[in-house]
Amino acid sequence: MLYVILMKAREGKLKDAIARRLQWNPPEGMQVLGEYWVQSAEISCIAIFEGDHIAPMLEFECTWEDVFEITFIPAVSAQDGMEVAKKMMG
Repeated sequence: MLYVILMKAREGKLKDAIARRLQWNPPEGMQVLGEYWVQSAEISCIAIFEGDHIAPMLEFECTWEDVFEITFIPAVSAQDGMEVAKKMMG
């Protein structure tokens, strides 16, 4: 399953988050498909991950929740979404 993860740095924590990111690797079972650090007051980082189980997502959240507000959003690729749409349309 794909997940889009939106992360907003907690006030005063962006430098801590960046320093930690330099040392961090995703947990086993969580594959990074894309990661983008953006210049926005609302979002600091957007990441796209793939995983089959919830455990790596929970580990991710526990690792980062002190420096980021985190939102997990399940997603599908455009191709997969179009296949689902075709089936729904009959």
